[in-house]
Amino acid sequence: MTITVKFIGSFRSISGKDKLALKFESSTPLRWIIKRMVKELPELKRALIDPELQEPKTSMLILVNGKEVSVLNGMETMIKDEDEVVFVPVMHGG
Repeated sequence: MTITVKFIGSFRSISGKDKLALKFESSTPLRWIIKRMVKELPELKRALIDPELQEPKTSMLILVNGKEVSVLNGMETMIKDEDEVVFVPVMHGG
């Protein structure tokens, strides 16, 4: 199965790519997709993974086929063949 990962804004700059195609044997939780991305593109680790928890950060917007993952099943959302996952950085200010 192949999924497409797209990067927006600073994630595009950090990764040096607009998108990435990843192959998996079967449906995979989003959490594992992110871990695989970091192995393929280690420069993304600091932007995507919380250093203390070693889990994906919550300071980004992740869309699966156009739906924000919080309305799906969060990091446990199952990613299937031909799904599109988009990572969008979120800026906070005050």
